[in-house]
Amino acid sequence: MIPIRIDRDQWGEITESLMRNKTRAFLTAFGIFWGIFMLLLLMGGGQGMENMLSSNFAGFASNSGFMFSQQTSKPYQGFRKGRWWSIQVPDVERVRHAVPEADVVTPTVRIWGRNALNESKSCNVSICGQFPEYDRVDNPKLVYGRGISEVDIAQRRKVCVIGSRIHQELFTPTENPCGKTFQIDGIYYTVVGVSGKTEGGMSLGGNATTTVLMPYTTLQQAYNIGSRVDILCLTARSGYDMGQVQKKAEAVLKRAHRIHPDDKQAVNMVNAEAMFSMMDELFGGIGILVWMIGVGTLLSGVIGVSNIMVVTVKERTTEIGIRRAIGATPADIIFMVMSESVVLTLLAGMSGITMAVLLLHGGDQIYTQMNPTAEPISFQITFSTALAAAGTLSFLGVLAGLAPAYRAMRIKPVDAMREE
Repeated sequence: MIPIRIDRDQWGEITESLMRNKTRAFLTAFGIFWGIFMLLLLMGGGQGMENMLSSNFAGFASNSGFMFSQQTSKPYQGFRKGRWWSIQVPDVERVRHAVPEADVVTPTVRIWGRNALNESKSCNVSICGQFPEYDRVDNPKLVYGRGISEVDIAQRRKVCVIGSRIHQELFTPTENPCGKTFQIDGIYYTVVGVSGKTEGGMSLGGNATTTVLMPYTTLQQAYNIGSRVDILCLTARSGYDMGQVQKKAEAVLKRAHRIHPDDKQAVNMVNAEAMFSMMDELFGGIGILVWMIGVGTLLSGVIGVSNIMVVTVKERTTEIGIRRAIGATPADIIFMVMSESVVLTLLAGMSGITMAVLLLHGGDQIYTQMNPTAEPISFQITFSTALAAAGTLSFLGVLAGLAPAYRAMRIKPVDAMREE
């Protein structure tokens, strides 16, 4: 086993050896610095981007899908092509009965461009009529109160859940507005909950921060929309593919509304499950690319360290021969060479880690200042990642010094003197 004895004199020798050719040492160290810096910067940045997108989709069911009506493109059973039709509330039960693979089947309807008033305060809002099951598709992440209940639906209660911007503009932002009222189109509604969704977050059909959620039956009565459904929302049961669920639901709707089975335009579908899967694959691919770039750059730096140590050993052949002649053991020579390799690798690597951490922290601060209402997004690497990077650098430093150290160990005093 190689004895490890590091004292002030040995540190002085290591420093003197590395400073003999400052330019060469700097360029070699820069390879290590740049490799670890880019690896950690890309890892932290990639994780931050993933966190940012994940926060935008927070609360949204990853196994969901959505269907809405459009003009027909084919004539069928006496109806001309180009016919407008709409999904109706009875279609919800039809789909539930005919598509057992669907877990949640719930309708929503929207009214846009309304003005909400509370005394002298006003806010432009959209209204979404929904059933309680919709929270299993898009959870509002309530910060105050409750959501829409079955009792609200049955009794057509004039209650609502408001978005965060409506809360800020119509009420005191720091107070719980539940129990207070405001009006839309002359009708007063009581606030029973406040959504915690932020700007940029994914929301079906509009900005969640300026959306008023109310019972479907209440909106139905207030705006006389009949049984119209703008979007039919579904989630798939575990083990079933949303694409297949939507195909079966599409067939049910086409039969009920006399639409040609081969009409590709009449029923428009959005498969959120496929979108989430694509995002996972995208970030998986980005992660692999980050590792390939970072590790490739880091290995180039390690090879550079190994090369400079080989050159250094060759230049110090006489010195090594003298050390051997006065009693230095092969283990002493190996330790001398490998310690220089490890010190150079660690100094450059720790500088890279520090710079990456500082830049990622700066990215955190800039994002927070630019998006004060958004959820915090961490672009930072974890402590365990930094610790693993430091450990990897130590290992790579040893690895880079192996070949030069072995070469130095084989130098014989007589041969060294002869070269002199």
